[in-house]
Amino acid sequence: MELIQKTPDLSAYLAADEVIDHEHPRVREVAGRLAREAEDSYAYARLAFEFVRDTIPHSQDSGDPRVTWRASDVLERRTGICYAKAHALAALLRAEDIPTALCYQRLDVVHGLVAVRLDGAWHRQDPRGNKPGVNARFSLNGEQLAFTPDHAAGEADYPELYAAPHPVVLDVLKAATDRPHLWRTLPAAL
Repeated sequence: MELIQKTPDLSAYLAADEVIDHEHPRVREVAGRLAREAEDSYAYARLAFEFVRDTIPHSQDSGDPRVTWRASDVLERRTGICYAKAHALAALLRAEDIPTALCYQRLDVVHGLVAVRLDGAWHRQDPRGNKPGVNARFSLNGEQLAFTPDHAAGEADYPELYAAPHPVVLDVLKAATDRPHLWRTLPAAL
């Protein structure tokens, strides 16, 4: 699948905003700690991916009722669904000047992940969090995502790479009173 950069200016994929608030002290602290462990951008991106995937539980898996959507809140509260975890990873990567896009799949509901620009190309990564049947890995050589859409069942990869969260996703996150409410209102399509 060919990924489509929605915003031609690559600097948009480095920008901070209300959601991907990579200038927030909590984001800077985590990014700084991870950067000290990494010898280059690739190693940093892998460490940031593994940090979000492995140390921030997916709230549906853990049963956490809190809804997070801002990257700094995800890192502070250590919880979030796929969208929130993608926002946190995007903030950590952008904090170290690695262009990062938000992207989506249409499964039974819309699923969120990121694309990172390394070695002159975009590479999708899924920090959702592993569990039985889900084994996402950081890779620049072939995707190792949490889910593969079943095209026969109408599932699909959305090829668009967004500089900011899709409004449908952000509106649902902001409107949710708790995770069970969020789960009932997740979008089925963009």
